[in-house]
Order: sequence, then structure tokens, then C-alpha cells
Amino acid sequence: MSFLKFSNLLVLGLSLAGGAGAQTLPLLELNAGIHRIEAGVANTQQTRMTGLMQRRTMAPQRGMLFVFDEARTHCMWMKNTFIPLSVAFLDDAGRIINVEDMQPHSEDNHCALRPARYALEMNLGWFRSRNLVAGTPIAGIDRAPPAR
Repeated sequence: MSFLKFSNLLVLGLSLAGGAGAQTLPLLELNAGIHRIEAGVANTQQTRMTGLMQRRTMAPQRGMLFVFDEARTHCMWMKNTFIPLSVAFLDDAGRIINVEDMQPHSEDNHCALRPARYALEMNLGWFRSRNLVAGTPIAGIDRAPPAR
């Protein structure tokens, strides 16, 4: 696979919907302590709305970073999402506010406990299995492109 690297922002083909019309998102390298994360960046209204919908699998180190234009008590849901996920809501500095587990196809809202600038979705249990809890910093957030 070929890729371009721009100051730790990798531009790779990350197919969200598969097949025709699949979106390509930039891939940002993040770290939670010793744990490396390759996060597709959803920083537009369209990519945030689509998220990980229609995905059937996701590699253990992969995730999706949602970049919002302002810190608010954002909520996530799992409509048309096939894989179980955990979402960490992050403050402006990239510290975890809270982590919520989400089940496929659920339209239940999972919300930040206080205003969040980012949401990081990973496979279900990823944060728990690494003891990443409220207050844990996610390094590399400062390299995320702004919301558009």
C-alpha cells in the first residue's frame, strides 16, 4: 500500500462504506501511553455523520477520531454500524472524559459527560483492556486537522 506522510498525518485509503462511493480519510497516528492508534479522521459534517457505518471489521490498532468544531456534550449512536465499539470522549487537550460501550445497530445515544472536542471510536473493550480511563491523555490530538 502506498501512502504519503505529512508531519505524522498519513493519508491512506480508509474505506468506510466499501465499494463505489467509499470515502478516503486521512489517518492520524495517536498514542495512549505505549498503545499506538491509527485513527481515520472524520472532521467534516459528512464524515462525522457516516462514521464507521457499514464496516464489518476493524484492525485492533485502528479507530476513528471525530473532530468537532466546538466542545459540547456530543453524543454518538450506532445506526447502520455492524461492529461493536467503545467511544472515548476527549477534551480540548485530548484527555479522556468518559468511555462508553456501544452495540451494533443501536440508536441509543452515548454522550460525553461534559463538553468534548473529540470522540475516538475503537473496537469494543479496547480502552478497558488497556486500563485507559477518565483523565488519560491521548497524544497526537494536537496534529488533528480542524473541523470543517
